[in-house]
Amino acid sequence: MSPAPFAAALLAFALAFAPIADSPVESTGKLAEIQVVDAVTGRGVPLIELETTHGVQLVTDNAGRAAFAEPDLFGTEVWLSVRGHGYEVKADGFGYRGVRVTPDPGKPVTVRVDRELPAERIGRLTGADRWRDSALLGHDVPPALNGRVVGQDSVQAAFYLNQIQWFWGDTSRRNYPLGLFRTAAATTPVAKELTTADDLLNALRYDYRTDNGGFVRAAIPLPDRPEGVVWIDGLCVVPDETGRERLICHYSRREGLARELDHGVAIWDDEAREFRSASVLPTAERWRHPKTHPIRYEADGRDWLLFGAPMPNVRVPATLAAVLDPDQYEAFTPEMPEGTPDAAPVWRWQQEAPPMDSKRERELVDASRLKPEHARFLPADAANPDDRVQLHSGTVRWNEYRRKWVLIAGQIGGTSHLGEVWYAEADDPVGPFETAVKIASHDRQTFYNVCQHSFLDAADGRLIAFEGTFTRDFSGNPVKAPRYEYNQVLYRLDLDDPALKAAQVAP
Repeated sequence: MSPAPFAAALLAFALAFAPIADSPVESTGKLAEIQVVDAVTGRGVPLIELETTHGVQLVTDNAGRAAFAEPDLFGTEVWLSVRGHGYEVKADGFGYRGVRVTPDPGKPVTVRVDRELPAERIGRLTGADRWRDSALLGHDVPPALNGRVVGQDSVQAAFYLNQIQWFWGDTSRRNYPLGLFRTAAATTPVAKELTTADDLLNALRYDYRTDNGGFVRAAIPLPDRPEGVVWIDGLCVVPDETGRERLICHYSRREGLARELDHGVAIWDDEAREFRSASVLPTAERWRHPKTHPIRYEADGRDWLLFGAPMPNVRVPATLAAVLDPDQYEAFTPEMPEGTPDAAPVWRWQQEAPPMDSKRERELVDASRLKPEHARFLPADAANPDDRVQLHSGTVRWNEYRRKWVLIAGQIGGTSHLGEVWYAEADDPVGPFETAVKIASHDRQTFYNVCQHSFLDAADGRLIAFEGTFTRDFSGNPVKAPRYEYNQVLYRLDLDDPALKAAQVAP
């Protein structure tokens, strides 16, 4: 039996009989405040890791604060190593990156760090104690979220019923190692003013749908198929045959990462507030279904849904009937001239062959069957043009400020295996995306399933926001960053940043 069915069968028993520790006694000790701020903006920087020479580790909260609770060190000079995931302090003569501080209750210490890459880290969106250290230090903080969530994987979001509807993959609970494996859901109002970073964090205070015990409940329960985890993607809104808009998704019921039990399309039940399966799709030709983060697009006199990971390389007419019909899907592929590797391929939409993607283009380039400059989904690294960036998951969104299609995507096989994020532009949603600039990095950590939310654009589209799942998984790093592990972290990007120029397409 796979772990997921076993977990589902024994979870209630385990929760009922798991030992319960005594409630901790509230500390009456004093704390010293250390705040890490951006040297340019002065704003507190979350997810900065600080460590003393004897291994005491701190991680800054959403306000950039860390509560230092080492009384023996109060009032004395202390060295703190600084690890910033895209932020740094200058190395000293021995190559150490850190600062000397004197922590003392009532005497806040400020540490300034330089941002190395264009994207600004805004904060952690999910999980518990997002402003933990600030609260311990006596600062006013936003209220805690409902739902009793401590970790969440891979976001999906769409505007529906005058709200933003949010969905996540596997969700961790606080009172047992096994959590929810059939998708969690929440809503937020549509944000209006998003000028500052605090505006963003205030707009994303999720109202989770919960069970009778207060924990998030399954958004796609599939009660007739109790075995396996259920993940969703391809979330979008399409009209049905009456013209009524319906929220739909693709679902995959799985036995872990490797084995899929079945998959199909589900439709949101507005009254029950959960997804119901509308179709079970064949496992062959696995590309004929919604996936990742769709966009709407008009072409050839029709309204289309475009899907891709991250590049839109599959399309289907934007109606519920078409989405449910695998025969109506088309894939974007090149015709490769035989024996003429120097010739540019001819790209077209067709219904027979599977779509081209970044991984396949990488293989063709490595095999000298495709010239790098003829790739559409394998952009050159702006800092090292001879290197090509193999993209993982991400999004393509229309940007009104740039009047271009903007790609924000992770990389597979970068400095961290899945920790780098890139920016590129194109005149068409299917590219070519010719040059990319690295905008965020996570040292020996994973930041995957990156997603830009266009409804969080501000300043007429000049400021855009994206998030991803931060975790040690797949990184080879045995250390979990406290409270950030397996949670969603938000970044913001200013499209006027000069560092982006090398990837921006001329009007």
